[in-house]
Amino acid sequence: MKIVAIETSCDETAFAVVSVSGPSSAPRFRILKNIVASQVKIHAPFGGVVPNLAKREHLKNLPLLLKQIDPRGTLGKNIDMIAVTVGPGLEPALWTGIQFAQELSQKWNVPLAGANHIKGHLYSFLLSPATARLRAERKKLFPAIGLVVSGGHTILVLAKDLHHYVKLGETYDDAVGESFDKVARLLNLPYPGGPALEQLAKKGNPRAIPFPAPMMNQKNYNFSYSGLKTAVLYYLRNLGAAANDFSPSAEQKKQLARIERRGTVAADVAASFQYAAFHVLTAKTIRAVREYGAQTVFIGGGVSANKELPRLLKEELKKNKMDLPIIIPPFTYCQDNAVMIAVAAYMDGVQGVSWPLRADGTLDLTN
Repeated sequence: MKIVAIETSCDETAFAVVSVSGPSSAPRFRILKNIVASQVKIHAPFGGVVPNLAKREHLKNLPLLLKQIDPRGTLGKNIDMIAVTVGPGLEPALWTGIQFAQELSQKWNVPLAGANHIKGHLYSFLLSPATARLRAERKKLFPAIGLVVSGGHTILVLAKDLHHYVKLGETYDDAVGESFDKVARLLNLPYPGGPALEQLAKKGNPRAIPFPAPMMNQKNYNFSYSGLKTAVLYYLRNLGAAANDFSPSAEQKKQLARIERRGTVAADVAASFQYAAFHVLTAKTIRAVREYGAQTVFIGGGVSANKELPRLLKEELKKNKMDLPIIIPPFTYCQDNAVMIAVAAYMDGVQGVSWPLRADGTLDLTN
């Protein structure tokens, strides 16, 4: 089976061509084409994604990317399905991909399937060489605990097998990736904020500032990050540093000197925030591993590209005497891409799941 996939949920325009072989219980995905057009430079002056600008760029990029993956105009003769993201995401951006996919479906006379962006991140572990290696070694993958961590989502999932999963918990407010971006803005870091904050945190002391770990002691698998973000804001204000301008006055230098341990105050703030954010994720993931007897942990979404998260999770698993694999897709597939959309559409098709071909900005994992 060969799938053409389109992703336009936010500020990345992406096309992919993916072939699928093997049984549905252990599918193998071969990536034939994978192209992503980034809009980072366009949105950087605004410190975040502007929906109408994103829509404009998608409209410009879609035909250009199609030309790149199909220079001879013959691809449609060898395609079995087109997949397109229908949500969640920015609805103006989603509609551009859906409408383009509908036109392509009519032109090629190929079936069109909507895909769930969250499921794309959830199933992206299938793109990891670690998954193929574990299968080759006949290691048991399930039950597994899946963690989707991105700018818009923080979701913990129990995967009973490749086709059956249960959502254990999710964020009540800000997603972890969203909180990274917001704290990055407080520290006047360049856009995109998440990667910039990760780099700054490497220079700081993660134990310098005891930021709260939200919902750590609640006996559920839900998360909340708005309080942690606010704690960082108040901490900076108490130092006399205005949001978006971390420039302490001369009178505050003595106070700041007492707080500094390693690197700059900003680095300590970044490292301490990152530790608090990930400490909750790792603690609840480990609790779920123990409760459900998980054989593996897989992580997907943009925040899974942050190397501190798997490092901390591995460290905590070792402390708890749990020796199990942590599966993360290659960096390219942690970010928004169309390959994961092809995977999600295929997995849904196998299970008889379909999504309406309309933009749904708040689409859930199961609705």
